[in-house]
Amino acid sequence: MSGLPFLKNFIGYLRKNNYSEETIYSYERDLKSFSNFLNKDGIQFSEITNVLIEKYKDYISSQERKTAKNKESIKMLSSFSINRMICGLRSYLRYLINIGYKTPASPEILKSVKNKRRQVTNVTLDEQIKLIESPTKFEKNKIVALRNRAMLETIFSTGMRISELINLKKVQIDKTGRIFIMGKGKKERFVYLTHRAQEHLKNYLEIRGIIDSPYLFIPYKGKNVHKKDKKISPNYLQEKIKRYRELLGLNIPVSAHGIRHAFATYLAESGANPAAIQILLGHESLDTTTRYVHASDRYAEKTHKKYHPLKE
Repeated sequence: MSGLPFLKNFIGYLRKNNYSEETIYSYERDLKSFSNFLNKDGIQFSEITNVLIEKYKDYISSQERKTAKNKESIKMLSSFSINRMICGLRSYLRYLINIGYKTPASPEILKSVKNKRRQVTNVTLDEQIKLIESPTKFEKNKIVALRNRAMLETIFSTGMRISELINLKKVQIDKTGRIFIMGKGKKERFVYLTHRAQEHLKNYLEIRGIIDSPYLFIPYKGKNVHKKDKKISPNYLQEKIKRYRELLGLNIPVSAHGIRHAFATYLAESGANPAAIQILLGHESLDTTTRYVHASDRYAEKTHKKYHPLKE
């Protein structure tokens, strides 16, 4: 990415301003995509125009888009992903202006696209329970079964992000099952383990024993076995969830994020205050939370039947 001036300084600026590592990683990757877009036509950064910026927006919205590793894209980007890429480039251009670097194009040309409302296929509670219990059923290695079960129980109990789960340390959990989380953007919050989740966590910790690692969930395969500071990779957990879904015959998309989504949806269906759900999920904006709680058709039907003035 040598073609993008002061890029390392920009990344340093994000870190100094307490942007989360996830956001920094995404922005860095997205700017690499922009750099690849320029390089494929031999365009220098100084030659960027507002028209070219608009072409880039069309490019990342199309099937012709290539990944940051310059490979063919498998699927179209969602409007949310497109807006993240736009936001990253806009922030970068604004940073250049702030440090006195003359940018050839205005960051204001980078307008967000309209987000499409996601049509979510809800997993029933019975299906969700089968999924989080599936490691016990399908894993032959006892410690892997207990660990993976504890991980899925923890996500569904707390609604935490997958990045928060794999970075979870024992010292973050108190005796009552309350967990202190440092979330995206260095925002602090508490989440809570159910008694059920605490029990499965206890079962895992008993068989895990005393290991010199700060992380709660650790790998048990290959060179990573009991190695200090090693932790579960997000890809491992996502692949496991996908495998469990296939073995259970659930013909619907389920992921770690889907379990977090289910946590919020079931709370909303039970009448939980959206503001409380917002705090538990660690969302900065209530608008983000409503994408979860409004996703349930069953909740909408229940509300209609309960509150319609001519319901009888």
